[in-house]
Amino acid sequence: MGASGWDYVTPFDGSVERALENLHAQVFQEDYGDDDTYKTLEELYADEEFMGEEGTHSILDIDRVVHTTKPPSEGRAEDFGTLRPLAPDRIAHHFGIDRPTSEQFQARLDEAYGAKGGHVDPRRDLVDECHMRWTGLYVVLYTGDEPTHLGIFGCSGD
Repeated sequence: MGASGWDYVTPFDGSVERALENLHAQVFQEDYGDDDTYKTLEELYADEEFMGEEGTHSILDIDRVVHTTKPPSEGRAEDFGTLRPLAPDRIAHHFGIDRPTSEQFQARLDEAYGAKGGHVDPRRDLVDECHMRWTGLYVVLYTGDEPTHLGIFGCSGD
């Protein structure tokens, strides 16, 4: 089926884990709420064949937060399905500041997705920071001095 990139901006109240849980509930409802295939997120996750072979091509393929900026490795099974913070130096590189806004996050995504010929330059484009499928990155986004949202992006599928 191929790989799919995905991105979200979701409210943040200080807990990345809680924000991910809330986003899971929202995306599950949007994608499966009117579908009889899975009645709950737990039923979806219990379908190991579907989740292991195809996945949802969404944030639902990410099941846990890790608090390290160390890049994931395809040689480490425990790195699959993880969401990790974008390193501070990479935030500064892409945004020019350490407290980007939701609008700045969306602008960087738009630039990356609009790159000529679909080529993404990791030195310039935010979305290519996520180098491994079945993983994602997050950036804390600010309104004034308050952290109010998470910008989340990643890739899943084969």
